[in-house]
Order: sequence, then C-alpha cells, then structure tokens
Amino acid sequence: MKRSEINRIIRETEALLDAHQIKLPPFFGWTPEQWREKGHECDEIRDNALGWDVTDFGAGQFEKIGLTALTIRNGNASKPEQYKKPYAEKILIAKEGQVTPLHFHWYKMEDIINRGGGILMMQLYNATENEELDLVNPVEIVSDGVKLTVPAGGFLELKPGQSVTYTQYLYHAFWGKEGSGDVIVGEVSMCNDDNTDNRFLNVPGRFPAIDEDEAPYRLLCNEYPKA
Repeated sequence: MKRSEINRIIRETEALLDAHQIKLPPFFGWTPEQWREKGHECDEIRDNALGWDVTDFGAGQFEKIGLTALTIRNGNASKPEQYKKPYAEKILIAKEGQVTPLHFHWYKMEDIINRGGGILMMQLYNATENEELDLVNPVEIVSDGVKLTVPAGGFLELKPGQSVTYTQYLYHAFWGKEGSGDVIVGEVSMCNDDNTDNRFLNVPGRFPAIDEDEAPYRLLCNEYPKA
C-alpha cells in the first residue's frame, strides 16, 4: 500500500467516526513527531499494539480486500503479569463490498457488533481437524443470546445494533453489504494478537508492505518508535 493511501484512509475514518460522534483515546491523534517524544509511560500502547491498523492483507486491492481496525484496549497473553487485562476492544470499519477474508483464531473468542451504518454481511464455516474449510457440517452460532444454525458456507446479516459471537476455530469473512453503506463494527474479545492468532485461509499477509510516497499522517500500531 502507498503511505498516501493509508493517510487518506485514516483521515476518512476520523471523519466517519466524528460524524457518528464516536470519540477516540488521545493516542489515536498523536503525530509521528509526538511519538518520538514518548517514553516508557506509553509502553502499554506499544506492547499491546493499540492504535491504527490499515491493511490490504497483501492483496493490493484495499477497496475490495481490506480492513481498517482501531484497537482501543488490549491485554497481552505473552506478558500476563505485566498486562493483566484478559480482554480487548476494537472498532472495525467494514466498507461496502470490502471483504475481510476467511480466517479463524486459535485462542481468541470475540463478539462482533454492528454499531452503525450499513448492514454487516458474513460467511461462516467450521474448521476441520487439519484447519481447512468444513464444507459439510452446519455452523452453530449465537446472535444476541439466540442460538442459530447456518449451513456450511452460509451467510448471516447483522443490522445496526445486532451482534454475533465467534468462537475459536470458526472461519469467518465479513463485509459491508453492497447498497447499504459502510459499517462501523465493534469488537469485544479476549486478548488480541495479530502476529500469532490468525489462521487465514488464503491471503498473502496480515500487514501490508508500504510504499513511502509521502510522510505518515499517523503511525500504525506496528510502527511506534521504541522509548
């Protein structure tokens, strides 16, 4: 991805959240220059990857395959004595027709909530013992306390206010339904680790390679300078 594209996406996301009166913690607004002045008092932000995450999953087609994620709070399973939070919270922006590809988590269980905007679409599969798609067995899932059964590879829609619980080893892809608008998605989960707890079925990479065609407007969560 070009840095100019990432900068534009972040600015557009800031405007979208501001229009919905969704306010972010101060560190989301820190500039690269301000980050260079931050010391060990900000280690929780660095160590737990709080902040901006913009990715095209290495596909080079952000509008079709991509996601903007904002990690607001997070624990750290590798440093449980230092960071005791057993939970995480994110805001995800699922643009209309933009797919987050099929994947599951080995450890993380999460609730996905449509906080506003359009309709969130998702496709669901169980994982087999060898971590491939189970094309036969239906998916049993809970949406807002109600048990549902979805055929293997079936689709589920979440309107604003609705949510669903993703358990471990549940393959899921999601996107904003075409014609309904972009979706502001809430994620409430166990601790999040994007380096070790994502099993994507078929994507080039979790984080994009960046062409530095202009200076960064905001740093991404894996770009912070050390204290």
